[in-house]
Amino acid sequence: MSKHDTHSEQTEPENTQVEVENNAPETGVQGQEAAAPLSPEEKIAELETQLAETRDQLLRKAADFENFRKRMNQEKQSAIEYANQSLLLDIIPVIDDFERAIQAGEGSKDIASFLDGVKMIEKRLTSQLESKWGLKRFNSAGEPFDPNIHEALMMEKSPDVGEAVVQEDFVKGYLLKDRVIRAAKVKVLMPETENREQ
Repeated sequence: MSKHDTHSEQTEPENTQVEVENNAPETGVQGQEAAAPLSPEEKIAELETQLAETRDQLLRKAADFENFRKRMNQEKQSAIEYANQSLLLDIIPVIDDFERAIQAGEGSKDIASFLDGVKMIEKRLTSQLESKWGLKRFNSAGEPFDPNIHEALMMEKSPDVGEAVVQEDFVKGYLLKDRVIRAAKVKVLMPETENREQ
């Protein structure tokens, strides 16, 4: 055996090893390609499935929102219709008191007692409306005339006043908390010198 032959035998296994190493990555690539890409028809089918699911979810959300909107409208309407329930429950006992006063007055000729009873009912009602609901009746007689809270039904010249002053309440005014909900209807005294100054 020559030196050349010996060298060939020694290098032959190395070449085999190189071939094995070169085949290893090719096997890996083939493994990755096992999941073949979707065909156009398959992609379309998958997208159509996703679209149908999304459409279904959208329809469910729209139905939920519509149900929610209807429920809110019903609750709002109910709140409007029964908003005064608590107030009316407070007034009902006062109506009962009036009925009892009328029944008592029909069988009695004591007008003074009947009048005292009615005054007590009126005081109870106004006190309850003010303390619980913020409804306050105000007196205007002797106060400076204020068009924001007074409605002048009559006006009269007077030498005794230097500015417009309410002389008399025809109908008392009411405040709900700080808002005028009914202006007082009043008679106003006007200074005599007003026209001369103008």
